[in-house]
Amino acid sequence: MTTTSIVIMIAIVVYLIMLVVIGAVFSKKNKNTDDFYLGGRKLGPIVTAMSAEASDMSSWLLMGLPAVALMTGVPEAFWTALGLAVGTYLNWLFVAKRLRVYTSKVEAVTLPDFFSKRFGDDKHIITLIAALFIVVFFIPYTASGFAACGKLFASLFGISYVTAMVVSAIVIVIYCTLGGFLAASTTDFIQSIIMTVALLVVLGVGEAVTNGFDNVFNNVQSLDGYLDVFRGFDVAKGSVGSYGALPVASTLAWGLGYFGMPHILLRFMAIEDRHKLKISRRVASVWVVISMGIAVLIGIVGYSLMKAGITPAYENASAAETIIVDVAKWIASHGYIPAFVGGVILAGVLASTMSTADSQLLAAASSISQNLVQETFGKKLTEKKGMWLARVCVIVISVIAVFLALDPSSSVFRIVSFAWAGFGAVFGPLVLFGLFWKRTNKWGAIAGMISGGATIFVWKFVIREVFADTILNIYELLPAFIIASVMIVVVSLVTKAPDEKIVKIYEEVRKESKT
Repeated sequence: MTTTSIVIMIAIVVYLIMLVVIGAVFSKKNKNTDDFYLGGRKLGPIVTAMSAEASDMSSWLLMGLPAVALMTGVPEAFWTALGLAVGTYLNWLFVAKRLRVYTSKVEAVTLPDFFSKRFGDDKHIITLIAALFIVVFFIPYTASGFAACGKLFASLFGISYVTAMVVSAIVIVIYCTLGGFLAASTTDFIQSIIMTVALLVVLGVGEAVTNGFDNVFNNVQSLDGYLDVFRGFDVAKGSVGSYGALPVASTLAWGLGYFGMPHILLRFMAIEDRHKLKISRRVASVWVVISMGIAVLIGIVGYSLMKAGITPAYENASAAETIIVDVAKWIASHGYIPAFVGGVILAGVLASTMSTADSQLLAAASSISQNLVQETFGKKLTEKKGMWLARVCVIVISVIAVFLALDPSSSVFRIVSFAWAGFGAVFGPLVLFGLFWKRTNKWGAIAGMISGGATIFVWKFVIREVFADTILNIYELLPAFIIASVMIVVVSLVTKAPDEKIVKIYEEVRKESKT
């Protein structure tokens, strides 16, 4: 191993040790499973905002988004980022406060638990369905994070992808099992700062070595349609694309996913004071817009870097997901101080992955230990046994995710897009109708979740394959969200209305949310 590699390794190891220490410190604050899964609702507004967005953006921000912008031009990256920016703001504006009030009033610490109590489901049918969907979609989501870590270290140090991926997973599991939600949220806050530094440094270096943004944009202007938000240009194939109204709507639909993301919604539920959510909303919205804008710009700069030989000539978007890693390696090759800077950048890539993987693990583990074992199947556990079960679930889910991540050629962007669609369709409509339409009932909730989840699979693996060259080849989240919403309304209206107790709580929450 070269001296440069050792310096980079030192920077990354220091970062990893810091995460484990944080986990150990917060392990002492977990007195029960409520603390482990929701941190006792003690998060401050800044930590709430930044941990929510760091856990949201994941490796997709530093790997997936720049790669898409680099290899296909502006359209998909631009419309996706715009949809996510709008979705972020609306989620904080409309959902955050009411969900915080509602979950506190009914004493719910997980999303499935909230659904069950919101709709008076004493038999926990909703809890069972919701928990199963969380496990189904979170495991591949977590696997994508492990895969990103594996790609990072394999590319950097030339070691085995599998070895790198497994070691990264072990570190995440250690601080998650020790510190739970508080540790995950605190590390996510720190990771958001490191991610921001990494983005800014890479952009600055890219701009400098390509002789300024004027030169960068002159280079890509030679690619007809590259900067056109309605066309685009496939760099690998050398062909101009077409991005009409339907693809635009389909891509903007990414923003709908926010309303159903368990790991983001949990942050809303955990803030110490609902009146401080306005601060969180402003911080989160500004950070999301700036960070995604920089990520897209890095992709555009990446074309000039690729032509200059600073990065490899990527064959496709999956291969281009290592662009920030390759830039960091180039920086690190210019001396000890640049090597440390490169290590910080790489720690940022690692942070983007870990910040999501830890939240996903906790959400999936809570679904099994809390929602399935204790609530659905009625296994009463002491606080101590409940904590141990939670930790065991984190480990088991991690092992499954590791096996799913064994293929190094998998695309982080594509895996995340599928899981994002799944959560958006299964939970998004239900969260909105549950919070803002008092007529929504248990049967409507069940119909919405099942139809949304089923549509995701059918649309992704059947309709988009069979009708690949037609208007039906759109992002599965959009049709699934619409179908789930329709089913919630129709089934709720044709079945018995919620009883007076449920309606009374709804009205109390509605009034309290306005204060």
